[in-house]
Amino acid sequence: MRPANSTDHRPASHPPVKTGRVGVLLVNLGTPDGTDYWSMRRYLKQFLSDPRVVETPRAIWWFVLNLVILSFRPTKSGRKYEQVWNRERNEGPLKTITRAQSEALAARVQEGAFGTDRVIVDWAMRYGSPSIDSRIRALHAEGCERILVAPLYPQYSASTNATVADDVFATLRKMRWQPAIRIVPPYYDDPAYIDALAATMQAELAGLDFEPEKIIASFHGIPQAYFDKGDPYYCHCAKTTRLLGEKLGLGPDRLVMAFQSRFGPAQWLQPYFDKTLEKLAKDGLKRVAVATPGFSADCLETIEEIGMEGRETFLHNGGEKYHRFACLNDSAPGMNGIEAVVRRELSGWI
Repeated sequence: MRPANSTDHRPASHPPVKTGRVGVLLVNLGTPDGTDYWSMRRYLKQFLSDPRVVETPRAIWWFVLNLVILSFRPTKSGRKYEQVWNRERNEGPLKTITRAQSEALAARVQEGAFGTDRVIVDWAMRYGSPSIDSRIRALHAEGCERILVAPLYPQYSASTNATVADDVFATLRKMRWQPAIRIVPPYYDDPAYIDALAATMQAELAGLDFEPEKIIASFHGIPQAYFDKGDPYYCHCAKTTRLLGEKLGLGPDRLVMAFQSRFGPAQWLQPYFDKTLEKLAKDGLKRVAVATPGFSADCLETIEEIGMEGRETFLHNGGEKYHRFACLNDSAPGMNGIEAVVRRELSGWI
């Protein structure tokens, strides 16, 4: 590969061109630019207009989305985001943490973990800003002729991993000089990821003043119809749960799987998280802890839905002790997992 800023055989009138670098782009779901109605509306419209996210026929969904959902949901969602908003940076927690993960990975690169200074690390949001399009173009402008795109979704779903790929290749369609692209595959059973989950959970368990009778591994749900069409998401979540249980020494009677964040009247993957919590409490369970292995960074769904709504549901129905495990975020174990996956997928490029 040519060194950066190569000038071989370039006409005198040709502008400087950077080459010879490799980019790594961490991608997470997204976050609104603000909690006000119009910021929320723009974000929800982009997110819910994606045919990978909502597979309802477009003509029908256009009316539901624009005449019903976007009339009322922005205000409701904005109130929820207000509870978790990073006021210092004026942004959602997902953006704050994804940036921190990118900076932590970049520092590891600069410290020589990859044995090269040719790797540039950046980050993007699938919905909202910074966009995938803008960051691919920025990396390419910095001389990245090869870019590894790393969707931070351990378990594959068409509504997450596939839509990142869609957006990446939509950008490439508009570029005359395209960089070579690799996309990190799902890493739901990667030993580095399982080890990171186990290490962070063990550390938090050691600091609790109670021992959970059960631990729930809660994953973001998808409609049952998506699974029926062949989406492997449920199977990936089940394997993550099993491997995590084995690593922690917890059988299926102690570590149980559930699915959260269902939306609309259709049937989603079960068991539902809120119904599971309610039943456990009504059955006499007093102490529970909840992990969210499908989320690489804390966000509205982990902080508010699991941490706040989940606690309220459990205590209201008779529970006494409730704990939410933090996501891996930019913790040392979490970054060990991301680094291991990225290093493997860069094989042959650096």
